[in-house]
Amino acid sequence: MQKYNQLVKDLAPQKFGIKGKIWVSFLVIVLLAALYAYYQQLTKGLIVTDMRDYALWGVYISNFVFFVAVSLVGSLISAVLTLTKQKWSIPLTRIAEIIAIASVIMAGLTIIIDMGRPDRLWHIFVYGRVQSPIVWDVLVISTYLFISALLIYFPLLPDFAILKKYYKESSKESKWYGKLSLNWTGSEKQKHILHSSIKYLAVLIIPVAFGVHTVTSWLFATTFRPGWDSTNFGPYFVAGAFVAGTAAVIMITYILRKTHNLKEYLPDEIFDKLGKLLVLLCLVYVYFNVNEYLIPAYKNTTEESAHLYSLFFGNYAILFWSVIFFSFIFPVIVLIFPKGRKPLPMFIIGFMVLVGSWWKRYIIVTPTLLHPFLPIQDVDKSWHEYFPTLIEWTITFGTLAAALLIITVLVRYLPIVPIYETAIENNIETEKKSE
Repeated sequence: MQKYNQLVKDLAPQKFGIKGKIWVSFLVIVLLAALYAYYQQLTKGLIVTDMRDYALWGVYISNFVFFVAVSLVGSLISAVLTLTKQKWSIPLTRIAEIIAIASVIMAGLTIIIDMGRPDRLWHIFVYGRVQSPIVWDVLVISTYLFISALLIYFPLLPDFAILKKYYKESSKESKWYGKLSLNWTGSEKQKHILHSSIKYLAVLIIPVAFGVHTVTSWLFATTFRPGWDSTNFGPYFVAGAFVAGTAAVIMITYILRKTHNLKEYLPDEIFDKLGKLLVLLCLVYVYFNVNEYLIPAYKNTTEESAHLYSLFFGNYAILFWSVIFFSFIFPVIVLIFPKGRKPLPMFIIGFMVLVGSWWKRYIIVTPTLLHPFLPIQDVDKSWHEYFPTLIEWTITFGTLAAALLIITVLVRYLPIVPIYETAIENNIETEKKSE
């Protein structure tokens, strides 16, 4: 019983300290600045951005694809590792699911931000055509969000019941956790229903998760543009999503381990395994990048040549090669050595990969739009270039801050590491058993 009590104390949600309050205040300030910038965009129109008839998608869509990418791996880590019963992953599942929820929410909101007339969003549901990939994307993201919410909520039921008793001296918190637990008692019937439900959700979310990023890639691949006219885009996007999502899990896991003193529950072994996984994923993604650029370079059509030249030697060359090397090749070199898979180096590598993953999406979106198959005649020369305005950057940073704020709030009120599953895995008797 003493071990059980200590476990609950260690893993119960912690109130914000002074650093936590400063962090939340910072995120709120960034979010408020973004809301003001969006108000400017909403009232004055998209003219306040640098998007024009050429660059009709800009940093917002890059951000959208990034959020979708990060969300993919969260639920997949939870689902795949749950189905394969990989015990080492138990401490990671909740973290991955929290990241997935925050990311998919912001992915949906980012699409609305990109719209010139968000008041017409309902037209998609009323007048949307089944032939449109945009309609597919809306449906699959909505489905993914719903299943992800269930996948994070169901395993929380035993934890909520535990927290109800843990906070019995605080009637308000105990009351809310009690309601959220849905009268969980730990009976055999409840356990059977819970385990069956989680198993079915884990199976269901795998094709939906793949579908989310595949359909997102089709938004590009079904558009006749150099750089997007590719049958490789589905697996190319999925592979990149695994890389970005894994990097996000590594970073958040390291930060939470430090801030919540969870070294015992998030040991170095987890980072070692995540490092090996990231090596494999980076190599797979590099393979898809070679496919994505080698074949168009071999065909060497006029339009594809202009696009590839801008990436390899032109305006985007420094950014392109920096992303490829520092975010996908250099991490492999570092992580093949055991010392590179220690927590701190893993955090640094994860940061590099995640930042590079965002810029990779920017590279996918912007250069292609500036090199269409059918150039527009007699347009202003400024339309042939694109770089986000201050309004766009402010809103973009606001969406990133909002995602981090969602993660922060969820971490404040949910156990970061599953209490019930950890107790069962470590053969620690729960309160119910001891009675």
